[in-house]
Amino acid sequence: MRESAGLRQSRQRQDHLLCGIGHELARQGRRVYFSTCDLIVQQLLRAKRELELDKLLKKLSRFEVLMIDDFGYVKQDRDEMEVLFTLLAHRYERGSMLLTSNLPFSKWEVIFKDPMTTAAAIDRLVHHSVVLELNVPSYRAEEAKKRRKQDK
Repeated sequence: MRESAGLRQSRQRQDHLLCGIGHELARQGRRVYFSTCDLIVQQLLRAKRELELDKLLKKLSRFEVLMIDDFGYVKQDRDEMEVLFTLLAHRYERGSMLLTSNLPFSKWEVIFKDPMTTAAAIDRLVHHSVVLELNVPSYRAEEAKKRRKQDK
């Protein structure tokens, strides 16, 4: 299992779908690691500062599936972008990744800061992958609209 899947748009529905897939994979006996992008980037940075990045990447490679929620939700600085790219490059053709993001690929330069790194990251993700784009209205936006109508 070396495929990657990316889920974009509608935050709440992505989260539920990602959790459902993760639970099913775990039920089937697969080793699954779930993290928000924010948290995994902080782990990677800490490991890099402590000169243990290779050790952390090796530990993460024991999982058949890495699930990263809110990919690109927080804009990374150069150090954060570098460790995130290192993770993607390390996982490439070695293990599956499932990501959620509200950003279309055309906007990923805000994550990876330059066109070449952005293209390389996207290339590694979409090769052998399935991209699911959820073009549905945001659950939270729909709920907020309903509340506004009720308050009138």
